Amino acid sequence: MAKTNATEPDFDKLVGLDPDEVITHSFVRDVRMPSGRTIALITLDNGRDHTRPNTLGPATLLELEGVLETLAARAAAKEIAGVAVIGKPFIFAAGADLSKVGQIPDRETGWLMAKLGHRVLGKLGTLGVPSFTFYNGLALGGGVEIGLNSTYRTIDSSVPAFALPEVFLGIIPGWGGAYLLPNLIGIENALEVVISNPLKQNRMLKGPQAFELGIADAMFGPANFLEDSLRWADGVLGGSIKVKRSNEPGLIEKKTKWPIAIQIAEKTLKERIGEVPQSPYRALQLLKDAAKVDQAKGFAAEDEALADLISGDQFRASIYAFDLVQKRAKRPAGAPDKELAKKITKVGVLGAGLMASQFALLFVRRLQVPVVITDLDQARVDKGVAYIHDEIEKLRDKGRIGQDEANRLTALVHGTVDKADFADCDWVIEAVFEEVAVKQEVFGQVEQFIAEDAILATNTSSLSVDEIGAKLKHPERLVGFHFFNPVAVMPLIEVVKASKTSEAALSTAMVVAKDLRKNAVITTDSPGFVVNRVLAKVLGEAMHAVEQGTPFERVVEAIRPFGLPMDPFVLLELVGLKVGAHVLDTHHAAFPDRFFESTSLHELADHGHILSKDSKGKVTGYDPKALEIVAKHTPADATPLSVEQLRDRFETGLADEIHRMLEEKVVAAPEDIDLCMILGAGYPFQMGGITPYLDRVGASERAFGDTFHHPPIRGVQ
Repeated sequence: MAKTNATEPDFDKLVGLDPDEVITHSFVRDVRMPSGRTIALITLDNGRDHTRPNTLGPATLLELEGVLETLAARAAAKEIAGVAVIGKPFIFAAGADLSKVGQIPDRETGWLMAKLGHRVLGKLGTLGVPSFTFYNGLALGGGVEIGLNSTYRTIDSSVPAFALPEVFLGIIPGWGGAYLLPNLIGIENALEVVISNPLKQNRMLKGPQAFELGIADAMFGPANFLEDSLRWADGVLGGSIKVKRSNEPGLIEKKTKWPIAIQIAEKTLKERIGEVPQSPYRALQLLKDAAKVDQAKGFAAEDEALADLISGDQFRASIYAFDLVQKRAKRPAGAPDKELAKKITKVGVLGAGLMASQFALLFVRRLQVPVVITDLDQARVDKGVAYIHDEIEKLRDKGRIGQDEANRLTALVHGTVDKADFADCDWVIEAVFEEVAVKQEVFGQVEQFIAEDAILATNTSSLSVDEIGAKLKHPERLVGFHFFNPVAVMPLIEVVKASKTSEAALSTAMVVAKDLRKNAVITTDSPGFVVNRVLAKVLGEAMHAVEQGTPFERVVEAIRPFGLPMDPFVLLELVGLKVGAHVLDTHHAAFPDRFFESTSLHELADHGHILSKDSKGKVTGYDPKALEIVAKHTPADATPLSVEQLRDRFETGLADEIHRMLEEKVVAAPEDIDLCMILGAGYPFQMGGITPYLDRVGASERAFGDTFHHPPIRGVQ
């Protein structure tokens, strides 16, 4: 790792990189407390109301530095007893402006950005009087670190989002977060905030959670948050309020508990995400060292880590992925006018199994309309309704919803075996067995009762939507609406426009997806749509390789650089071996020259396992019987492939298949394939999407003599 030394950092260089920065100004006013003490209150405000959160660019930081220097002089002159920082209404600060950070040209500039943040925010600890941060709203990244550099912190109980999301984006908390947080709340809590939460679809804390972890010293309600925080700060300054931090680690924890927690976290990371992503491991090293170095060394290590990562491939790829999720996902390509959408006042769910029940729960929570479910017999219906009611109770018990809402949601859900009860449904979705005839039958049964303009949706993962709707009186009302499992967590819905799907049906599907708080990508009616077609290529190649005598471990090693969240055999067991076999069969039938069928996978599905697991469900190896089954289907003249040969097959085959998908106009652009893989398959942000990866490794050019992207995306390397 290169070291950077600079006696006189040229921070003006940073300002020059962003001449159009929306500056978050630091407005100061003196607040005279009843005690007679004066607290200087800094309000961060970029003047954009709620349209744009406060961000911390170079000019913003330099202005804040000047304000803090002035306040330090006033503190020395005994004019003020403390300094407090608060944000504009509902928003504290969202850290650096990522759209600009991605333009940092080199490592030296990245180091300057890290150094500037440390220099400015560090002044909150050297004012000569205590400093307070009042987290009054959204606080992310550098916004959180303003508080960590302060002496004390309060938080509004209504804060909706509080996080250090840097690892999610391929970098680390570089303005004190990696050093200060574990020394404030302990290593296990810090691991959760800095590493675990970002890797769980960028999970955020709410105000009460941040307070419970000990990040804030006090919490107040939103009605009088500023007044209560100032009164509390005055009490701290006067000594009437003593701040106790139960999670702050002591010397014994640092010597005993700390290294064990780091060791466990490292092992867990390797099992969950492999070793391709760099930022989680750099963050882990910083957290490890935070127990044994002083603040100056901790901050210097953050400078070096941030400089390395911010100028590297994975951060640039993350910025591309972040841009897709923040912009393209919000404006889906090919979406019809939302005014064409039918208003949904009641939802029908065909099926009452686990997937159907998850649908019903999601629809009733998000749409707040009556939901009716049905199945073959009353016992199955009752079981499905009981599951939904039980899940609503769990949400209440966890404090996610109140008792009144729980009562209302419970009353909105009911079950029936009489399809006539679907008569007033505006939206009917099926979640039955993945077989065309079964789906045709249930739609045929319900179509006779519903209005002609009611929308039908199929959750098929790989079957033809046109074929499913072939026997409908009004096939134009049918649209594909493919969820990913777990339904409540995965943010993607593939909305499938079949050849007869009307604009009204498509518009309704897109509006419903948005109301469910999901991201929707429109695809054509093609086998596997996007995610399953890409995964079928990976899984088919993996199964073919082992059937040709290649060891399972070698296949896993070959695919590791892709950065997929799990290896193909773990994925097969997760989705179900029978489902995996069905998906491979579907793709082989559609594209027999490019997709392998797997005879052994059907026998493995009957056996039930590929992997061996211990009593806690942890994978310990490969099931001996599974190895026998695969060996039985291996031809005598089979030739095992090397890791390099396999990797080339995976990469070139995927590049070729994705190129064909684009030629077939399955989606509008390569960015949509990347978006689907990120949101539907958990493809990590650090890889930037599958098509930039295939460009970077040269697979795109090997497959069809070109790349998927044009500059500047092509420059993500």
